[in-house]
Amino acid sequence: MSLKTSVFGAALVIAASVWGAQAEPLSLTSAGSFLVSPFNQILRDPAGSEAPAAAQLRRQVVEYPSREALGTIIVDTAHTYLYFVLGGGKALRYGIGVGREGFTWSGVETISRMAEWPDWNPPREMIGRQPYLPRFMAGGPGNPLGARALYLGDTNYRIHGTNDPTTIGHRVSSGCIRLTNDDIADLYRRAKVGSKVVVLAGGRDADSAAPVIRRSASRQRMSAIIIPR
Repeated sequence: MSLKTSVFGAALVIAASVWGAQAEPLSLTSAGSFLVSPFNQILRDPAGSEAPAAAQLRRQVVEYPSREALGTIIVDTAHTYLYFVLGGGKALRYGIGVGREGFTWSGVETISRMAEWPDWNPPREMIGRQPYLPRFMAGGPGNPLGARALYLGDTNYRIHGTNDPTTIGHRVSSGCIRLTNDDIADLYRRAKVGSKVVVLAGGRDADSAAPVIRRSASRQRMSAIIIPR
């Protein structure tokens, strides 16, 4: 083989290697990826800001005998757990944050609406207690409602994500149920509008006259009332 042929062959190999190195990143990019919200990328980033939860608060399948139908959501306020009934005596358990003392409630509702990266409009009652709150906050990673929200009937209560995962396992909210953004995204994929939500009484103020949510048969509206215990 001549020197000229060898040099020419080596040049082809080098050119092919360089071209391949430049072309490889393009082959990893799908056409649809440009349409994905940058907020959703946060949920897929393993190096995200989610705080590591205690073992018992991590999402896991557990034994949970229940007469509730498949897909029912049960909130165990006292133990800061949320269960998604799987049937066969099992449920998917999530660690949650619940209402602080004086703001827990119990009752049965249904999911009336679901939203991704929801906007936040603090209700008048909350602004009355905390006048420094914004009147509106657009959805995004800094929003207190987090990545997803499941709205409960026509009440002000929601099951939602959080921009502060360190609050999971604690009693900190004004009555809403919060999960980590990863967990609420998982629950969002499983739940649907119309799903039954059962909120069990519990917490440090369980023995006091805590609000109980019940449906009025005449107007089909939910209202918070005080039930003597």
